[in-house]
Amino acid sequence: TLHNLNFSVFPNLLRLDLKVNSLSDFIPQNIGVLSNLQFLDLSENYLIGTLPLSIANLTQVFELDVSRNNISGVLDPTLFPDGSHTPKTGLIGIRNLLFQDTLLGGTIPNEIGNIRNLTLLALDGNYFHGPIPSSLGNCTHLSILRMPQNQLSGPIPPSIGKLTNLTDVRFFSNNLNGSVPQEFGNLSSLIVLHLAENNFVGELPPEVCKSGKLVNFSAAFNSFTGPIPRSLRDCPSLYRVRLEYNMLTGFADQDFGVYPNLTYMDFSYNRVEGNLTANWGACKNLQYLSMAGNGVSGNIPSEIFQLEQLQELDLSSNQLSGEIPPQIGNSTLYELNLSENKFSGMVPAEIGKLSNLRSLDLSMNMLLGPIPNQIGELSNLQNLNLSNNKFIGTIPYQIGNLADLQYFLDLSYNSLSGDIPSDLGRLSNLITLNISHNNLSGSIPHSLGELLSLSVINLSNNNLEGPVPNGGIFNSSYPLDLSNNKDLCGNIQGLQPCNVSLTKPGDGGSSNKNKVVILIGASLGGAFFISLVLVGIFFFIYKRKSRAPSQRNSFSRPNPFSIWFFNGRVVYRDIIEATKNFDSQYCIGEGALGKVYKAEMSGGEVFAVKKFKCDSENFDMERIKSFENEVEIMTETRHRNIVKLYGFCSQGMHTFLIYEYMEGGNLAEMLRDDKGALKLNWHKRVDIIKSVASALSYMHHECASPLIHRDISSKNILLSFDLSAHVSDFGTARFLKPDSPIWTSFAGTYGYAAPELAYTMAVTEKCDVFSFGVLALEVLTGKHPGELVSYIQSCSDEQKVNMKEILDPRVLAPSKKHVLKQ
Repeated sequence: TLHNLNFSVFPNLLRLDLKVNSLSDFIPQNIGVLSNLQFLDLSENYLIGTLPLSIANLTQVFELDVSRNNISGVLDPTLFPDGSHTPKTGLIGIRNLLFQDTLLGGTIPNEIGNIRNLTLLALDGNYFHGPIPSSLGNCTHLSILRMPQNQLSGPIPPSIGKLTNLTDVRFFSNNLNGSVPQEFGNLSSLIVLHLAENNFVGELPPEVCKSGKLVNFSAAFNSFTGPIPRSLRDCPSLYRVRLEYNMLTGFADQDFGVYPNLTYMDFSYNRVEGNLTANWGACKNLQYLSMAGNGVSGNIPSEIFQLEQLQELDLSSNQLSGEIPPQIGNSTLYELNLSENKFSGMVPAEIGKLSNLRSLDLSMNMLLGPIPNQIGELSNLQNLNLSNNKFIGTIPYQIGNLADLQYFLDLSYNSLSGDIPSDLGRLSNLITLNISHNNLSGSIPHSLGELLSLSVINLSNNNLEGPVPNGGIFNSSYPLDLSNNKDLCGNIQGLQPCNVSLTKPGDGGSSNKNKVVILIGASLGGAFFISLVLVGIFFFIYKRKSRAPSQRNSFSRPNPFSIWFFNGRVVYRDIIEATKNFDSQYCIGEGALGKVYKAEMSGGEVFAVKKFKCDSENFDMERIKSFENEVEIMTETRHRNIVKLYGFCSQGMHTFLIYEYMEGGNLAEMLRDDKGALKLNWHKRVDIIKSVASALSYMHHECASPLIHRDISSKNILLSFDLSAHVSDFGTARFLKPDSPIWTSFAGTYGYAAPELAYTMAVTEKCDVFSFGVLALEVLTGKHPGELVSYIQSCSDEQKVNMKEILDPRVLAPSKKHVLKQ
């Protein structure tokens, strides 16, 4: 703690840098005696309490940083100059003021505008509410203004337009409303402008890129109307643009220019019309392009498929027509979505050259002809949706080569004929299969009964006949629809056994033989397949109103490393050196998908590095999926009781996540060790339960969509040096979006998982709540869930159990006074 320091013996101290030192307790009042101090950095510690008012005596300080602590309370107005010509106290000389990721709340005091030399104000990720002070317009030297991820409301004050030195403005993830003041056109030095995830209305500032310096612009998830600003068309400096989910109007062939530096463009779900032009092919660095949910029409210019960096292309839900150009084979796409358009003609054979493709959706078009055999060459494909087209011919047996096909294969609502190829039985990872509403004939291949991964299958509305396979999904409680076929038989409820005639002369019901409907698991109802077939929504989906960075972090292979915090000091090479290329002596834990290493950097920082296995090609896709899922979630969540992700890397053989290091290890090990259990007194144990509850409340209720962890257990609760709890391991977690299915494969730890999950596979918040209850019992009793079950079963129904009898006997039972205090 800082209380052991006698600051009065350092009257001439100019610089005090104590960041990342595991400091705890309060900031002492006597810190105010350092009247000559010019630099004070207490960031990234465990400091608590309020900011001492004595800080107002530090009139010479030009930089103050208390970010990433548990500082609470409000910003007292007396911390800032009083507005007089010659103020005596307050942070008079401050230029850089950083209060990021703390527990500070209340309103931002108007007095903050009296800091005339202020150049950087960073209030990210706090609990401030109320309006943005108009007095900030007095801080004419301000260059960086950051207030995202708070609860600020009201309009942006027009006085901000007077801050002509501003280069970086971030207001995203608040409750701001009204229109953006036209005075923003005066901000001629803007490089970054983030307005996303608010309640703004009206038009975007027409001169938002008047200077041509704008690099990063986001106004997504608001209610902006009117035209896309013309100044954006002539803004070659743009690097990232996010305008999705507004009501903006414009023309795709008139309102966008050539952007040599652009890597990311998303104006999906607006009201943009017009045609695509070859100009998009001139954006040579473009990696992500989405204009889904608009009224864009015409053909796809072949130039788009010449973009060597393009990884994701989403043109779905538009009015595009014509044929898919054969130049598609020149691209390096990872994801392609052309669904819900008016494409016609045949799918070009060149599509088989997309060797990196993971997701292909061409559904709901007017494509015809046979499905090209070359589809079977897409070796990395995980999702394939060709439904609702006019395909004819047989199902290519080459589809059986898609060993990584996992989430769904949907060929429904076409005119496919012939037998179901037995090669589909080689899709050993496939979860959902839908080939309904075709003209398929013959019997169901027995190989489909050997697909243990298959959880949903729809073969309805075909001409299938003969015996139904006995194994796999055909002998389980998973959803199964075989309705409206020819003469299927088998040991399935609703079907005749194969040795009994399906029709009897004179039987009035025999005319309805094609209306056999089998619904295994009747509680799922008739809509089971529609909800499940949507499974497989990929990573990098933007989350509405989450308390997290609104920027989409691209981490695909061409951009191998991304890191934030510590000003880039943590780099790939340093991690390799710190762990001696992941030598076993630095290994501190191991799980199903990899190992965790302790990395102590040359500067003294310590991190936990979670390295994913890549031992075999067969395991590679599971590793990538878990890695991508964890990065997506951890970059879009922030809570004091959720372990912090500092960076990630995927390059060659090395795929790892960089987390804050937790000195206390995991809760499971602490409870199993008698000495460790003694450290967990009742005060600590109650705090652990409350901390996990707080994290779950945030995940379930404060994220844009509920975030379900799916594996709350003591091994996934990490403890800091002061034994505060942090939820970790989000590799199997998932967001519950309103339009996504709730069904999933089993994930979790036996003993903690809700029992209904084993047969319904329905993921809701209740799954985490059940696991939390088991965890709470484990913390209080010191017993593993398996031991708890044995103990409960040993008690008779009539037996009354004293509460003290089930509490952990290794710790002295709490007194009545202590219980009341807790």
